[in-house]
Amino acid sequence: MAQATARLRATVWGELLAEFLGIFVLIAFGDGVVAMAVAALNQSGRGAEIFAASGDWLLIAWGWMLAVTFGVYVAGGVSGAHINPAVTLALAVKRAFPWGKVAPYMAAQLLGAFVGGALVYLVYHDAISSFEAAKHITRGTLGGAADSTPTFSIFATFPAPYFGSSLIGPLIDQIVGTAFLLMFVLALTDERNQPPKSNLAPLLIGLAVAAIGMSFGANAGYAINPARDLGPRFLAWLSGWGKVAFPGAHGYFWVPIVGPLVGGVIGAFVYDLFVGDILRARGEPPAPDVEGFGETVEERPEADGRPAARGRTVKER
Repeated sequence: MAQATARLRATVWGELLAEFLGIFVLIAFGDGVVAMAVAALNQSGRGAEIFAASGDWLLIAWGWMLAVTFGVYVAGGVSGAHINPAVTLALAVKRAFPWGKVAPYMAAQLLGAFVGGALVYLVYHDAISSFEAAKHITRGTLGGAADSTPTFSIFATFPAPYFGSSLIGPLIDQIVGTAFLLMFVLALTDERNQPPKSNLAPLLIGLAVAAIGMSFGANAGYAINPARDLGPRFLAWLSGWGKVAFPGAHGYFWVPIVGPLVGGVIGAFVYDLFVGDILRARGEPPAPDVEGFGETVEERPEADGRPAARGRTVKER
C-alpha cells in the first residue's frame, strides 16, 4: 500500500496535491486577513473601524502578499506553484506546459481554494455573525441598509459601486491586473533575464501581488485569480450569502473568472514580445545559478568530484 501511494505521488497526482495545498495556504491567509479587517479586529476590542480606507487596505494588500509568497514556497518544488488558473493557462499557451494537465491543475486549485475559504469561515464564524448583528446586516441581502456585501467580501470580490450596472470597467480591471501579474511572474522566472537568486522569486511574486493590489485594487478587489474568487464564492453561497455570491451584483460572478484568464494570456504575450523573445534572439544564456521555474533543485557532484553549480536543476543538465 505504501509503495503504491508513493508511486501515485510521483505522478501528476503529486503535483495536484501540491497545487491544492499551495492555494489552500493562499486562501487561508488571504481571506483570513480580510476577515481580520472586516469582522474580527473591530469585534475583538482591538480596534473599532472597518475598512478605514488606506489603513485597512494596506493591511489587506500586505496580507495577500504574504499569502501568495508562502503558497508559492509551499508548492513550488513539486508543481511550480501555479496556484492560479490564469498562470496555468498562460504557461500552457506560451511555455509548453502540457495541455493535458491544465484541467486537473485548475480543478485542484479550485478545490483547494474552496477548502481554504471553508477554514476561514470555520475560524471566523463567530466574529462574522457578531459583526452582522452589530451592523444589522442580513446575510444574503444585496443592497439596502441590510446589505451583506461587507461580510461576503471576506471570501470573494465585487465591483465598486461607481461602475453602476456596467461590468466593462471591472472586466478591463481584471484583464489589466492579471496581465501585469503574468508579466512579473515570467520576468522573475526567466533565467535569461535578471532572475532573483537565493530562491527569492516567491517573495518577489508576492510583492508583485501587493503592488497590483495597491495600484489596481479598488475597482474590483483584484481577484486576478479565477480559483481564488470562485472557490470561496461557492463556499459563501453555501453558507447563506445566496445571490450576493451567485450571480453577484449585476451578475458579476463571471468577471473574475474570464478577466484573469484573458489577462494572463495577454500578459504572457506582452512579456515575450517586449522582452522574452528578444533575450532568446540575442542568444542570452540562462543564469548559471538560478533554479528553473517549477523544477526541483538537486545537487550533484561533477565528474571530478567538485560540487555542481549551486541552484542548477536536473532539467538544466
